Amino acid sequence: MGEPDTSGGLRGRTLFITGASRGIGLAIALRAARDGANVAVAAKTTEPHPNLPGTIHTAAAEIEAAGGKALPIAVDVRDDEQVRSAIERTAQTFGGIDILVNNASAISLTPTAVTDMRRFDLMHGINTRGTLLCSKLCLPYLERAANPHVLVLAPPLKLEQRWFAPHLPYSLAKFGMSLCVLGLSGELRARGIAVNALWPRTIIGTAALKVAMQGAPAQALRRVRSAQIVADAAYAIFNRDSRSFSGNFCIDEQVLREEGVTDFSAYRDPSVREEDLLTDLFV
Repeated sequence: MGEPDTSGGLRGRTLFITGASRGIGLAIALRAARDGANVAVAAKTTEPHPNLPGTIHTAAAEIEAAGGKALPIAVDVRDDEQVRSAIERTAQTFGGIDILVNNASAISLTPTAVTDMRRFDLMHGINTRGTLLCSKLCLPYLERAANPHVLVLAPPLKLEQRWFAPHLPYSLAKFGMSLCVLGLSGELRARGIAVNALWPRTIIGTAALKVAMQGAPAQALRRVRSAQIVADAAYAIFNRDSRSFSGNFCIDEQVLREEGVTDFSAYRDPSVREEDLLTDLFV
């Protein structure tokens, strides 16, 4: 398949990634680490979860093994002081912050009538508020970076009833992240700080998905792509000029097509046809 045709690389650049202990966040971290990047693993998991592998410490070890430098920091993105301290520590350790990845997210695909308001508050606190808080507190460091990027794992801003009616509480929180991209990209354009969204075209086969889909047919669990496709798309975005590429709602596959990738078979189970992959929400 070949690597995306990007230039510059991420050697010596510093990424602050929320929710980087596993899944898409970790995949993005590992892709950057292969260039020799510095990565702050900002996540809550410090002890092994019974069903979900990965902690900030195991993630840091993987990043170091891949060629990067890692700083594991226990962070709840709903806590202002924890986030502030983590960002300051990252900048002090690595000399600045070049890239912020707002990846941390909570999900509950329930209709309004049965959604516990504590779950609603959790989703908003992590998804929308967490994105805004991390972005706000990273700004002083991003302003000093040569090619600063904020990447938000959020869907295209399509305000259609079909994306809200089945699970309004989650959609409000997730599209809140998309609205952060819309607003921040305009607010920060004059400062040269890029703010973009990235979303997968297909369902991504993370450990969390497997837990959520327990009991589903084995074939359904295979109709997904690996998190590597999102990581490769993120990498391509980070290597674009922050002053000219901002305010975009990107789809992973399209980003890679723009980089010249035409064969996506490496991202899926070889027993599954491309046309049989499960399309993600909001696409």
